[in-house]
Amino acid sequence: MLLLKKTFTASLLALAVTATPLTYAKENEPIVQPIGQTVHMPSFADLVENVMPAVVNISTTQVIEGRRQLPDFSPFEEFFGERFGFPPIEQGPREAQALGSGFIISADGYIVTNNHVIEGADEITVITQDSKEMKAKLIGTDPQTDIAVLKVKGKDLPFVNFGDSENTRVGDWVVAIGNPFGFGGTVTKGIISARGRDIGSGPYDDYIQTDAPINRGNSGGPLFNLKGEVIGVNTAIISPTGGSIGIGFAIPTLVVKDIVNQLQNEGAVKRAWLGVQIQEVDEALAESLGLKKAQGALVADLIEGPAEAAGIQQGDVIIKINGQEVADSRKLTRLVAAAPVGKVAIITVIRDGKEKDIKVKLTEREDNMTSPSQKVEGKDDSEALLDSTGLTIQELTNEARNRYGIARNIEGVLVTKVKPLSASSKAGIIPGTVIVEMNKMPVKTPSDVAEQYLIAKEKGKDSVLTLVHQAGSGRYLALPIAKDEAVTKDNKE
Repeated sequence: MLLLKKTFTASLLALAVTATPLTYAKENEPIVQPIGQTVHMPSFADLVENVMPAVVNISTTQVIEGRRQLPDFSPFEEFFGERFGFPPIEQGPREAQALGSGFIISADGYIVTNNHVIEGADEITVITQDSKEMKAKLIGTDPQTDIAVLKVKGKDLPFVNFGDSENTRVGDWVVAIGNPFGFGGTVTKGIISARGRDIGSGPYDDYIQTDAPINRGNSGGPLFNLKGEVIGVNTAIISPTGGSIGIGFAIPTLVVKDIVNQLQNEGAVKRAWLGVQIQEVDEALAESLGLKKAQGALVADLIEGPAEAAGIQQGDVIIKINGQEVADSRKLTRLVAAAPVGKVAIITVIRDGKEKDIKVKLTEREDNMTSPSQKVEGKDDSEALLDSTGLTIQELTNEARNRYGIARNIEGVLVTKVKPLSASSKAGIIPGTVIVEMNKMPVKTPSDVAEQYLIAKEKGKDSVLTLVHQAGSGRYLALPIAKDEAVTKDNKE
């Protein structure tokens, strides 16, 4: 089974100050000459010679507390204790060491690396290419993006600049330099295999994928373009063995630069918060919403905060922030997080088929802003059934609220049963779901649900836009319409 593994490499990113950055500018030489043509392949020697002095190895030391351990020669101690004369061995504190990579980004000694390289470290040592060792001070970390900034004492240190990761293309050459398995100053090359990868490590995943060999100890090290600019921080690999199989991931500088700026200036990272719960717009939802194509992020629910105060509504599809396109919900999350806290952002939404610009003053994001409601089990009451969708529904009574743990401010129609493999089941509806709206119309009785379903069916739609409330939050789904079955308003079980 393939495992996603963080590579133990440290890299340090910081802002360039006054010294001249290291770059690569020499023309490539042709080294392969097939019959009838000349193929120019890059030589990386000049690039490596220029940037290598700014790449550092990072060694960390962590003190592990002592513990009591049974002696290996006592088979009875586990069962009978110390009565057999074999007391536990008291182990004292011990040191654990780890290696990683990093790179200097300013002449006065700021360094960028991965958070997981230095996390929990009691002592951090930076080792340069000429084997000089320097104690490093931790300036700040951001576990959400796995970036850390260190500082060593120095002046006129060699450093590298950040490049523009957004202008890189799949197929571009890249060079990785780091400290794999403790072999410092190791250079590997490859190409950009993909961009915008989500590997499930956090809400802000936007990785560059590369086939340049990256191994344990490369974490935090730089990924260079052919200009000698850092376009990514090597962070993770996919591997069944722990070694490189040609699938590595780097955090793009588009993300890194802002994080490093904040860590240098504030020692911590502040992220903006919009106050919406969002979901993807697939083809079915796009049709239900009347969109020409699946795009943007659908506002499934509002949390008391900036968006609600500014007038953003459930059912709005956010397509731009400050003029930047929002391709999907992941892009929206990253754009909001990168926006300045306390500043006004222009949020462009599609509402009722028309674009609308809304000014929203973003606030700082905090953890645990919402908490899901808890479901309470109980027996069923009288119910009504929409046969063609596989739903058993009933009015939302106080008893039903207590049974399913539904908040008092939620209004709608309760789903009590869902037929397995039915259209509703495949759409994600489960018992305890509250149907709040259909066709953007509030529903309060089973007849309301049947009526809106029938209206969508008569208009020839493939699905009906449905707002539901599940596990303490709202979301939209496209409830498929069965074309060959009739539905009546008072259809009962």
